[in-house]
Amino acid sequence: MTESGGAPLAGDHALAAELAQTAGRILLDVRTEIGFADARVLKDTGDLRAHEYLMAALAERCPGDAILSEEGRSSAAGKRAGDAPGAPTANTADDVRLRADRVWIVDPLDGTREFSEEGRRDWAVHVALWEKGSLAAGAVALPAQGRTLVTGPDGALVIDVTAARPLRVQEPAPGRLRIAVSRTRPPAFVQRLAEILPLDVELVPIGSAGAKISAVLLGDVDAYVHAGGQYEWDSAAPVAVALAAGAHVSRIDGAEAVYNQKDPRLPDILVSHPVSASTLLTGIRDVRDALPE
Repeated sequence: MTESGGAPLAGDHALAAELAQTAGRILLDVRTEIGFADARVLKDTGDLRAHEYLMAALAERCPGDAILSEEGRSSAAGKRAGDAPGAPTANTADDVRLRADRVWIVDPLDGTREFSEEGRRDWAVHVALWEKGSLAAGAVALPAQGRTLVTGPDGALVIDVTAARPLRVQEPAPGRLRIAVSRTRPPAFVQRLAEILPLDVELVPIGSAGAKISAVLLGDVDAYVHAGGQYEWDSAAPVAVALAAGAHVSRIDGAEAVYNQKDPRLPDILVSHPVSASTLLTGIRDVRDALPE
């Protein structure tokens, strides 16, 4: 794998991209094989095939590393793909993971609803590496869009079928802000935020969290604000790429987004160009202060 200009994309960056892209191809094949008549079978089969691929590949390629996957939780133990003989491969035990220097945080299929709807392209595969306290590498594959966003040694890249090019978050147009929100569960306060900001605000519904943050980085929207409940695997990989692309990333109270915690819940996130961050954080604070207890 090469960057724009021919320099190799190597090490953990290249591995994250390779794993996310391969899992993405598996998911496209599942869509073709299963079809869209039974959404539940399609979702579960896609989730578990991508999960088992990632767990096996990481065990082989990085045998000393810990893994935290959405589908490796104990709560997913009852899930079955049509051809799966047993429960999903489990995550690394929490006590081991929390002592590890390297932890892969993955979401084998981010946006199962969109994946199960024919024609939708706003779903993703997330592969991130947390190393000694911070996100060290990450890739977000957008298989139905034919591109992957990935960290690199000198920033972020977007890879499509023909080339790889540098990826840098774009400054919004003056007086305008397009905010990505959930197409099914938009935070109630975001509508109020749009009303009080001193800008022309457009709320843009997009499917998965990875697709939303990717849309910010690709310039399709200007910010992503979420407070409806998420977990580390929902944002680790896209946040790694966003930081490498020069974006502002924080919790909605301005605190740092921290990963590899005992409780993997990370319920809210803000991603934007740095020039918009202060306005958004002030607006969010004002809206939250005005909400009834």
